[in-house]
Amino acid sequence: MPDHGHEIRLGIFPTPAAAEPYRAVELGVLADTAGIDLVTVQDHPYQAAHLDSWTLLSWIAARTTRVRLGLNVANLPLRPPVVLARSVATLDLLSGGRADLGLGAGAFWDAIVAAGGPRRSAGESVDALVEAVDVVRQVWSGQGPVRVDGQHYRVEGLHAGPVPGGDPALWIGAYGPRMLRVTGRLADGWLPSMGYLPPEKLGEAGARIDRAATDAGRAPQDVVRLYNVHGRFGRGSGMLQGGPGDWAEQLAGLALEHGMSTFVLATDDPVAVQTFGQEVGPALRELVLAGRSSHVPAGRAGPGGSSGEVVGGGAGTPASGVTTAPAGIVPTPDDGTRLTGELAWDEDARPSAPAPEGAPTSYPSGRLALPQHLIDIHDHLRTELSSVRDVVDQVRRGHLQVGQARSVINTMAMRQNNWTLGAFCESYCRIVTGHHTLEDRSVFPHLRRREPTLAPVLDRLEEEHEVIADVLDRLDRALVALVEEEGYGQAARSALDELGRSVDLLTDTLLSHLSYEERELVGPLARHGFG
Repeated sequence: MPDHGHEIRLGIFPTPAAAEPYRAVELGVLADTAGIDLVTVQDHPYQAAHLDSWTLLSWIAARTTRVRLGLNVANLPLRPPVVLARSVATLDLLSGGRADLGLGAGAFWDAIVAAGGPRRSAGESVDALVEAVDVVRQVWSGQGPVRVDGQHYRVEGLHAGPVPGGDPALWIGAYGPRMLRVTGRLADGWLPSMGYLPPEKLGEAGARIDRAATDAGRAPQDVVRLYNVHGRFGRGSGMLQGGPGDWAEQLAGLALEHGMSTFVLATDDPVAVQTFGQEVGPALRELVLAGRSSHVPAGRAGPGGSSGEVVGGGAGTPASGVTTAPAGIVPTPDDGTRLTGELAWDEDARPSAPAPEGAPTSYPSGRLALPQHLIDIHDHLRTELSSVRDVVDQVRRGHLQVGQARSVINTMAMRQNNWTLGAFCESYCRIVTGHHTLEDRSVFPHLRRREPTLAPVLDRLEEEHEVIADVLDRLDRALVALVEEEGYGQAARSALDELGRSVDLLTDTLLSHLSYEERELVGPLARHGFG
């Protein structure tokens, strides 16, 4: 099973222990600011030692702003598909489009029967799951009456809806040949667990999904590959043992060799959550990016054309000084909007480097995947920066409300929001710094060697990295001042105002820089790659 090029994401899988009802919630809150993308919860409604999964996910959703949320996986025999579909849609609407659905055919049949559910054979459980997927899709569509005339689920004339606010993914936890074929035919994602399907068996199972997807008229890339994993940080050898670097290398192998792209760690340890998100994640993404950039598999289509197609572009610089991008690659334009007047550089004085004489005027479509990776990374930074601004606005509104109400509860909530904002911004600053460090140490030296005429542009980009580092330091100082401020009077308002100015300045400098870098480097990256 090849790498399908999906975005690398991280998730956690905390235990919904009823004996410690707030532990999973706090782990979800930590994940929200620790570089984790997804929080999932197992679903065993017959298990007295577990909290109800949907209630727990709702609490986590209310306490977080970024992470996606989903069942891993829903126990279908005890979750009627109409109710399940509406539960997901409701959580998605209330959480701002952050809900997903993992679906399982059922297991532990004695316990299911004891809880009032049906006992199904292996074949019947797969049939029921196929019918349930149809019910869920129709309910989510919001169009017309829902009609499914199945052996296990019959829905006739039900009004569809509510429509989810975002686009919930439907994953299937599948292991057997038939379930794998159903996954390839119907699902948005495949969600196995390492304990039941070890890494050495991923290739064979994934190939079944790929064949089923193709037979159904879909692309194998239509099925995202998630993987529930477990391990231990520290000394040791073997799969997911040792330090964060060892984990990153092993997970990168699963991504590049088997197409797994979302790794969900089963843990109840907050230190493990932080290490996974803040240390493993950035290293893993760099390794996968480097692996994808150094080898574009034959036959894979890049943006802008089908496999083997030759597309034009890349040579020459128009009179405006804006370097022409290869056809099929669209650098993000700078719209000129500025929130401050504090930019530390003259944008009009930026150098531009036309393609060298003799450079190709067209590129195989596979080469375009390389500059597209840069744009994708930048788009992620832009999206996360927008989230930072949203959280700052939430904190600002919280301070105003506290100033009006002056209640102990509101003051405690304000302090919690301050700490959450601080951790979130710290994580974002670390990502930006890591991206620029990778460019300075690896990508830029490679381009200097391969295309010496780029030197003025690369010098300027490195200088801008230093300016952005200073802006990030200013933001960090503003965060420290806000978190240390205990009141909600003039000092707190001043700290919040400085934080707002720092975020505005980061917005101006970073967005300007990213657009300039894309403008100048997409052509050279198509010619030479990342190194």
